Amino acid sequence: MIRTPILLAVVLSLSLAFVPAHAVAGYTPHQGDTFSYYEVADLGSGTGSYTGYTEHTVVNGMERMNNVYVNGTVAANYTYTWNWSNSSGSTQTQKPSGSFTWSSTTFHYVKGTDNQTGYVNPTVWFYMDNRTGQSGTFYLLNTQMTVMSTSANYQLPSQNRYVKAIFAEGTSSYQRNDVYGIFTATYTWDTYFDPLTGYIIGYSYTEHDANSGAGFTYTETLYVTSTSYPLTTGSGPGFLEQYLGLIVGLVIFIVFIIIVIVVIYAVAKSRRSLPKHPFPSERPPPTIDLTPKQQPPVQQIVIKEVVKVKCKYCGALIDSTVQACPFCGAPRT
Repeated sequence: MIRTPILLAVVLSLSLAFVPAHAVAGYTPHQGDTFSYYEVADLGSGTGSYTGYTEHTVVNGMERMNNVYVNGTVAANYTYTWNWSNSSGSTQTQKPSGSFTWSSTTFHYVKGTDNQTGYVNPTVWFYMDNRTGQSGTFYLLNTQMTVMSTSANYQLPSQNRYVKAIFAEGTSSYQRNDVYGIFTATYTWDTYFDPLTGYIIGYSYTEHDANSGAGFTYTETLYVTSTSYPLTTGSGPGFLEQYLGLIVGLVIFIVFIIIVIVVIYAVAKSRRSLPKHPFPSERPPPTIDLTPKQQPPVQQIVIKEVVKVKCKYCGALIDSTVQACPFCGAPRT
């Protein structure tokens, strides 16, 4: 469970109903029960004065059950390494550790906690009665959880496999008043527990904080990296479930392509053909032969002059060489 400054808020406005006492749980914690976990927390998506501001936290921790007494009290110890940084360049590193006791019948912390602050008479965050059926309720810290499924499959990143899990969800709100400011905080907490032992396997937590001038989102993701007890192998989603989104997207893409092709074909078919202008045939220019050729021989023309005389009878001009007038037929002499 994350222990960054963001969880130092006093949550007195939470419902403080006590967890109903259980009989002996289906699984009784054993001496030596141990789990290690990895957790990442982020603050971001800020608005107003938190615009652009981020925080990032990485936690590596371990919880070990050292002794189990006959009255159901469990003596345990915890240790974790906490590395925090923000967008302003600040960094912090802590390595808290300590001992505490808790009840395996009521699930409340009895003496001390594993560094949980800001809660009133909280139950442990890492354990539940594994006999709780679907729709049954229980508490983690001060949040009421409801079992959504007793046969869920949780993808455990540290082991790259699915494991069987009890899936429980809780939603609530509280008034934050701390170093971050005064905000109304609403959150959803999805948790997964080992069906055989009741110990935590993993969870995701999402919180939205807002007031009239600013806001941010805070998230946590935790999962176990090792356990002293075996986790039951589960089954991943089927092919159709796993790739349903991809298949739907592919079908939509194919339908879109078909529509585009149909539209292009319809437009091309309805378009009228434009008249084509005949292009004049291009004939090559005649070949010009510049080679000198032999000239024809020059012909000499002799022009003879004939004297004209008047006809004695009709007065017409006639050649002096004719014997009779070509006009009246009279003899020239």
